Amino acid sequence: MELRDILAFMKVADHQSFTEAAESFYLSQPSLSKAVKRLEQELHVELLDRSSRRLRLTDAGKIVYEQGEKALAELNNIPALLSELKGIAAGQIKFGVPPLIGTLFFPEIALKFSHRYPNVKLELVEVGAKVVEQLVEAEEIDVGLVVLPVNEEKFDVCPFITDEFYLYVHAEDRLARKKAASLTDVEQEKLIVFPKHFTLHSYIINSCKSAGFTPHISYETSQWDLTIELIAAKMGVALLPKSAMKKQRNPLIEAIPIQRPPLLWRLGTITKKGSYQSFALKKLVEMMQMGDEE
Repeated sequence: MELRDILAFMKVADHQSFTEAAESFYLSQPSLSKAVKRLEQELHVELLDRSSRRLRLTDAGKIVYEQGEKALAELNNIPALLSELKGIAAGQIKFGVPPLIGTLFFPEIALKFSHRYPNVKLELVEVGAKVVEQLVEAEEIDVGLVVLPVNEEKFDVCPFITDEFYLYVHAEDRLARKKAASLTDVEQEKLIVFPKHFTLHSYIINSCKSAGFTPHISYETSQWDLTIELIAAKMGVALLPKSAMKKQRNPLIEAIPIQRPPLLWRLGTITKKGSYQSFALKKLVEMMQMGDEE
């Protein structure tokens, strides 16, 4: 089985046309057709349904295509593996983070890492923490920075930071002058929260229920800056990490520590347990464990 024949077949499948694939593959259409036919004869199956104008994969074709993708992915790892052999961090890391975590921490992480390892590209994948977990488990991204705890049977976990939640209110809100707030103070307020597919949604709702009440939710949004604007417009209050104060500059917003009980925000990096970790990925996780230490 020749790699070139597999590549030819995949190119035809991508374009659903021998003519278009030939132009893209810089090969004559007869040569491309022979390559696909040769692969079909060797495997004793039909890979393409040629009954309509646009070619379609058969069930066998889908299997060969998927396996071809996996083989190409492994081949594409060769440069990175050779770089690791030489002790050089290179390549690309897909880094999944929820929006709020990304806003607060990713720029600093990316800046510090790029200074140390300029040959490594960090690709940000910004989705909810629950989706980050799913993508790490499916190996669609390399590492995630999520709210802890997570299932440690599925993931290798490295703690990153622990922060406190503050109550963010309008400066004219009845709670704005308090030095500290109780979680029960939220019971009489309209609460702005993250959507249901975000870990923070269930964490905040469950914390309120543990305090003896079900919060009245006014809005759900994944954008923390929109949350701040809604608070400034007197549309509700929100529970956000203390570190969010570094990013928000709206003078109409007051942030009050939560006590009785305090709410903690624990973050950590996750990688799929037992999966291959590149030299660059190991260095990234190692750097984040070190925090601000050099």
